[in-house]
Amino acid sequence: MDFSLSAEQRQIRDMVSEFVDEEIKPRAEEIDKTDEFPADLVAEMGKLGLMGMPFPEEYGGAGLDYHSYAIGLAEISRGSGGLGTVVAAHTSLAGNMLYAFGDDEQKEQYLTPLNEGTDIGAFALSEASAGSDVPAMETTAEKDGGEYILNGGKLWISNGSVAETVTVFAKTDPDAGNKGISSFIVRPEEDDGFIVEGTEHKLGDKGCPTAELRFDELRIPADRLLGDEGDGFVHALKTLNGGRITIAARSVGIAQAALDDAVNYSQEREQFDGPISQFQAIQHKLADMDTKLQCARLLMHQAADKKIRGEKFIKEAAQAKLYASEISREVANEAIQIHGGYGYTTDFAVERYYRDAKLNEIYEGTSEILRNTIAAQLLD
Repeated sequence: MDFSLSAEQRQIRDMVSEFVDEEIKPRAEEIDKTDEFPADLVAEMGKLGLMGMPFPEEYGGAGLDYHSYAIGLAEISRGSGGLGTVVAAHTSLAGNMLYAFGDDEQKEQYLTPLNEGTDIGAFALSEASAGSDVPAMETTAEKDGGEYILNGGKLWISNGSVAETVTVFAKTDPDAGNKGISSFIVRPEEDDGFIVEGTEHKLGDKGCPTAELRFDELRIPADRLLGDEGDGFVHALKTLNGGRITIAARSVGIAQAALDDAVNYSQEREQFDGPISQFQAIQHKLADMDTKLQCARLLMHQAADKKIRGEKFIKEAAQAKLYASEISREVANEAIQIHGGYGYTTDFAVERYYRDAKLNEIYEGTSEILRNTIAAQLLD
């Protein structure tokens, strides 16, 4: 076992860290206040190769391993939780769907512009009545000659209102349960009947638009089907499993930002004739925050390692996402406590970290669902 980063991984970390410190962090407060999609920053990340990190160069990707991708995403999330979600939904969900289940022509046509950052991707699975219960979805796709006709709607779709490529799940056989779900490539600018109903006003995760989508007699060519009819449920499970590693990375990045701010503030804030960092109560908080963060980072890399090796990683990904998401909220909470009354105001970033961290416990598998997944793996 080797716990040290390779030269390439250190280079990726340092490059992304520099970009975050120089370009993202100075804009993070503005992004949080306006909740506007920072298209210029996303375009810059595309030029740096950050929108297709884990995919082969032949499809416009950076050809990095999953450790490097997780490190890069953690750094982006350290600067802005919303941008972390933009990249995670674009890469781990939309991009992975195309890479894992698309044919060569689909990868060339749709995955390449995603990896190059000229297109934005989204993953449309959840519905108002079908969150954790995927087979309860009501969106349908009916075959009509050389086309499919999609009708229905999706909810809570990250990047949904700005995406040029959306992977959509719909029932091609409504009576077949999870075996009747299929997945498709939808192009909002090309396909009539793709309607953005609006975007959500959220507690945090600002800068990443979370959209409600509707499909009204939306016709797409039959060659936009991913894999075969009925494969969609398996596509979703496999994609979400890999995506959980990157939510762990987002959690690690937010927790790192909160810890950094807490350490700096504790050394600057003076009470009782000295910095509050001299008090054992503060030192113990910082020690616990850092220990939890390091544990989360190790779980993230353990899951990434198994994915790279082609080994089963369902339990490891669930554990990484579960633990990292919960400690990111805990670390952000302690950062607020260390800041005292100032931490509860918008004058300091720690309250933003807390709001951004909470989402990690909900999307791509709630903490409750992940505990079910872990237990099922243990009892299998």
